[in-house]
Amino acid sequence: MSEETVPPTAGAGQPKGLLQQMEELMAALNADLSELHEEAGFSSLDSQARSAEEPAAQGAAERE
Repeated sequence: MSEETVPPTAGAGQPKGLLQQMEELMAALNADLSELHEEAGFSSLDSQARSAEEPAAQGAAERE
């Protein structure tokens, strides 16, 4: 059987809920992105400054 057809299990063979699967995937994605961010040479201060600038830039673009 392929991985796609077998329902994921949690603990004692109980199927995982969709929310739990999504939380695990998001945690893994965050870890991967953090690792790539570090490998690219950005500091945590760089990422904080960028995330603070993004909403303002998006708002200005939407108003145009």
